[in-house]
Amino acid sequence: MSAETDLIGFVQSLVRCPSPAGEEAAVVALITDKMRELGFDQVWVDANGSVVGVISAGQPGPTLLLDGHCDTVGIAPGVPWAHDPFGGEIAEGFIYGRGVADMKAGLAAMIYAAAHTNRARMRGRLVVSATVMEENLEGAALRSVMEAVRPDYVVIGEATQLRLNRGGRGRAEIHLETIGRPAHSSNPGLGRNAVLDMMRVVQAIEQLPVRDDPLLGPAIWALTDIISDPYPAYSVIPSRCRVTYDRRLLPGETPAEVLGTLHGLAGLADIQLQATIAQGEHRTYTGAVLRGPKFLPAWLLPEEHPFVQMAWRGLQAAGQRPEFGAYRFCTNAAYSAGMAGVPTVGFGPGREEDAHVVDERLEISQLLAAERGYRGIIEAVLG
Repeated sequence: MSAETDLIGFVQSLVRCPSPAGEEAAVVALITDKMRELGFDQVWVDANGSVVGVISAGQPGPTLLLDGHCDTVGIAPGVPWAHDPFGGEIAEGFIYGRGVADMKAGLAAMIYAAAHTNRARMRGRLVVSATVMEENLEGAALRSVMEAVRPDYVVIGEATQLRLNRGGRGRAEIHLETIGRPAHSSNPGLGRNAVLDMMRVVQAIEQLPVRDDPLLGPAIWALTDIISDPYPAYSVIPSRCRVTYDRRLLPGETPAEVLGTLHGLAGLADIQLQATIAQGEHRTYTGAVLRGPKFLPAWLLPEEHPFVQMAWRGLQAAGQRPEFGAYRFCTNAAYSAGMAGVPTVGFGPGREEDAHVVDERLEISQLLAAERGYRGIIEAVLG
């Protein structure tokens, strides 16, 4: 069996092993066994349940971390797939299945690239992590990995369509609550309807100007839910209303700045409004709890940054001509670059648009090109 055929088969095995966030134990065991089979020097599963594999060179040098998450989103009930979401089927040059683009194929390519790198030409350490719970709280599990291995550089394997991403938008989850006054719905004028107040707040937010970045695109306010209290409200004017906004962030934006924009909304001085950053708390399959504010910063490296240039030269040496790009969604790089300040780039097979969709798929040619590209980056940084 050729190395390429083996890689494709491994991707199929990963897809056939369901791993929604919080239920990654089986896929972690599969990845652990594969790392050991491929000759990683050290392989362990940390307290959160993430897999970490290390390949050490004989000479001192930097530590390069390749990170991919092994959890996926679920399958929407009642929505038909033309291909079995856990079948790993191959058709017309594509592998189909939940998580193949986001991001089991990229993770598999990282593992194989690391294993097939010429150690005799390496210095330093090469680390590959398969992190958990990324879909719920980006960067939280990666933080533990980075505290353990202390990387000098990080490559995120999320889909870039083989571009070299040097930045990414961040994400904040913001809760807004209006406080009204209850009354019988036969006499609404005696109360204050918190839903009607929230409608005014939402209308004001929808009119807010937002920054735009030529590479990352615009900042975004996206309303994702609205809940009134009491619910159901039998003949009662609702006294509370809460909405959640998904706020896509640009570099330099802070919690104080984002919340300050809301506190200063024009024409709403009569409304009792509270705005907070949501707090994430998620239990992993090992029982560990990941906690943190759901404010995940954006990040951006200049084209001339030494790590960006090393990665770009490595991809060129691997026969590719990558364009520069940036993630429009949030990734684990929100921690590695946005919080920890470690030089980070993104490179992976597939398109952002193929994540979380029905009949998720990945082109096999991109999988094989990504494996070669990772080897090129590794050799450029550790060679």
